[in-house]
Amino acid sequence: MIENALKGGKGYWTWIVILLAIIGIGALAWVRQFTVGLTTTGLSRDVTWGFYIAQFTFLVGVAASAVMVVLPYYLHNYKEFGKLTVLGEFLAVAACIMCMCFIFVDMGMPIRIPNVFIYASPHSMMFWDTVVLFGYLLLNILISRVTFQAERKGIKYGKWIKPFIILSIPWAISIHTVTAFLYSGLAARPFWLTAVMAPRFLATAFAAGPALLILIILLIRKMGTFDAGKKAIGQLSIIVTYAMAANVFFVLMEIFTAAYSDMPEHLNHFKFLYLGLDGNTTLVPWMWASSILAVISLILLFNPKTRKNFALLGWACVMVFFSIWIDKGMGMVVTGFTPSVLGDVVAYVPTLNELAISLAIYAGGALIVTLLYKVALDTRARMAA
Repeated sequence: MIENALKGGKGYWTWIVILLAIIGIGALAWVRQFTVGLTTTGLSRDVTWGFYIAQFTFLVGVAASAVMVVLPYYLHNYKEFGKLTVLGEFLAVAACIMCMCFIFVDMGMPIRIPNVFIYASPHSMMFWDTVVLFGYLLLNILISRVTFQAERKGIKYGKWIKPFIILSIPWAISIHTVTAFLYSGLAARPFWLTAVMAPRFLATAFAAGPALLILIILLIRKMGTFDAGKKAIGQLSIIVTYAMAANVFFVLMEIFTAAYSDMPEHLNHFKFLYLGLDGNTTLVPWMWASSILAVISLILLFNPKTRKNFALLGWACVMVFFSIWIDKGMGMVVTGFTPSVLGDVVAYVPTLNELAISLAIYAGGALIVTLLYKVALDTRARMAA
């Protein structure tokens, strides 16, 4: 079955070579960072978490989103998601691995990572975030392997795996909830100190993850390799619609609370995001672009005619994905440090070295998804023949 990943046409191998080249360039950039130190990044004493941690936060949501196809299929026997479930789990596996890679490159001395377990601190959210993320990765590897092997043999998966499937559902919610607690538990950072952080994280996860899955499915469908069915794609698009609506609602709640209370400690962070602060407008165009993309995507998604048009649905999902990526993958982390606890506005811009490493990790995730999907789709094609 694994040998299917080693078979493909010219386009397939060109894609693989491009990804490997990007990974190679990123590896060289990381060697430079490891040798010189984190001075190769845009981080500073005031902004200690930057692009790496922002990508980690975003991708945890993508990993957690697998529950949106797992829950309906396994718990409610929604058979239309039968073809999608293993694809969602494979996407979660890749996302978890990318999350771990971003934590790895963010640490100045990555060889200290084992200390998180050797000197475990149960009172630390960082410890629990590590535990739930690694546990979720193992669950998805186990479940996807067992269920797909059963599908390949044309038999029902064993009953012994069902408890693990059920466990993966609350576990998926927990990985992004604990990640949210990492931020909302920091009392010195008013921007993150909000009870709505965890619900907002889950809303973004259940919008961005399924949106990405829809885009991948539509791409594969256009290539003529696999068709998940209009009903399955339609139901998944409804999930994206309401999750994105909830996300926008939560953002508006936070803006209203900060603006109406008129407390500078809270309001200044939103000013930095949308208006600029002390002349620093680095994120302003990005955040307005995120807002515009969110509004346009919701208009397309709420209208049944445009949502059922796969060409427009694809564009809507692109807008949803990049709107949330800008919000979480660029704005959310840096804004927590701006202004600093002393009121200083310190500029942060990721360096080319940071971007090269980050792009390499994304290329690695794309490579994992490509190989896993190639195995799954080729196996299904052989079974259908």
